[in-house]
Amino acid sequence: MTNIGVTELGYLGIGIRDLDAWRFYASEILGMEWGDSNGELSLRMDYWHHRILIEQSDEDDVLFAGYRVAGPEEFRMMQHHLEECGVPFKVASPAESEKRCVLEFLRLSDPAGLPIEIFHGPLVDRHKPYRPGRGMHGRFVTGSGGLGHIVIRDGGVEETYRFYRQVLGMRGTVEVRFEMGGVRREPIFMHCCERDHTIGFGVGPLPKRIHHLMVEVDNLDDVGLAYDLARRNGVPVLMAPGRHANDSMFSFYMQTPSGWFCEYGYGGAPPNHQSEYNLVGDIWGHEMVATSYTGEVGRETPG
Repeated sequence: MTNIGVTELGYLGIGIRDLDAWRFYASEILGMEWGDSNGELSLRMDYWHHRILIEQSDEDDVLFAGYRVAGPEEFRMMQHHLEECGVPFKVASPAESEKRCVLEFLRLSDPAGLPIEIFHGPLVDRHKPYRPGRGMHGRFVTGSGGLGHIVIRDGGVEETYRFYRQVLGMRGTVEVRFEMGGVRREPIFMHCCERDHTIGFGVGPLPKRIHHLMVEVDNLDDVGLAYDLARRNGVPVLMAPGRHANDSMFSFYMQTPSGWFCEYGYGGAPPNHQSEYNLVGDIWGHEMVATSYTGEVGRETPG
């Protein structure tokens, strides 16, 4: 097994239909910094130039996920590794990389057709203090844990596992066994950094490429504040606050203006690098309180 692999989920690209709704949601509910530079829209969570890139699109879905490698040597090694694995890819031009605000990146797709970008050298604007869209008690947890995690649509659980394990070098397995809609689920969670999981899949059919994005804050009160703001402003809450069994994350789930979800959390545990599983998704809480999503929704949504 190769030791070549990605080191974090660095950024996402999302297509959105309603820019005004997303500007309010991202800034006033999530607390992210909305950026608009020469028509290039983005969301900032720390010193990075961006963590989320925005394109106006009727898709209302994730357009691509950007995974980081350490540097230029690892970037070349990854290209050689992809060739050995027989995975088609295309290296972006210098102009495309500059527009993406990274030194270099390449494009490929996972088994479900989700566009993947592998990059190194993100632009970091340390001379520009992060300005949250609304008051926050603390900050977002990024750093060695990356942007957060995503739960995605899979192109077959086994094939998707092989791709993220053998091609991208992540580790992980089943962390929860539970029933959803009368069907037994054994979702896979995989990590590549100091976060319990960077991706999850195997939760059943999804109408979009993504089920949810998890972002983490370093102050419990910011979760409570986001929950109050969501309810006060009519944002559909899917799951009430609770604590997950697999990663100990205290969080709640709310719907984005694009129909998929955001998990807003605090206190997630790091990976222990050894497999274990739970028979419940939650230690407590996370009761289902809304079913506005068009996909299959159960009483527990793990991780």
